[in-house]
Amino acid sequence: MSEQETAFPSPPTEAPVDPLFSHAASPFIRTAAPASVELPTAPIAVISPMSGLVAYKTQIQFGFAILAYLMILVGSITVVQANCGASWQYYVVILPVLPAAIVIWLTVRALGRLDEVQKRTQMQALGFSMAATGLLTFGYGFLEGVGAPDVNATFVLPLMALLWGLGTLGLSLRYRFRR
Repeated sequence: MSEQETAFPSPPTEAPVDPLFSHAASPFIRTAAPASVELPTAPIAVISPMSGLVAYKTQIQFGFAILAYLMILVGSITVVQANCGASWQYYVVILPVLPAAIVIWLTVRALGRLDEVQKRTQMQALGFSMAATGLLTFGYGFLEGVGAPDVNATFVLPLMALLWGLGTLGLSLRYRFRR
């Protein structure tokens, strides 16, 4: 044989291009994870205590207004009970109405800041609360007429708040499970 036939062929100058899709699912080729990329480190974020105050400003104001209401209520009851028969007791008894008015103002302002779906939910819950409170108090009025014990009118507002909460819960569950 000649010398050229026994010699190995020279390697090609360029390696053939292997397309990526030619053996993507082959069990015989071990795939390697891509090399990790070094990203620049982000600066450390400092959380300011003020960020919580800004985010929960309405709830904080509402909490302070309720706290003021409770403090003035307990104080006025204590003062009136200690000074029975005083001519100024009517003015002291009416003092808790001022922080209660602030609570009403904060509630109306918070309702004004809601989006349309939340406003609709709140209006339906408030409508349910008002109608159910009216029905319950009207019905109990008939029961009082036939001998049921009298109920103080101060229980009407907590009843309305309870029914508002139940209405809000019911509507939110309805919207959640309707989707």
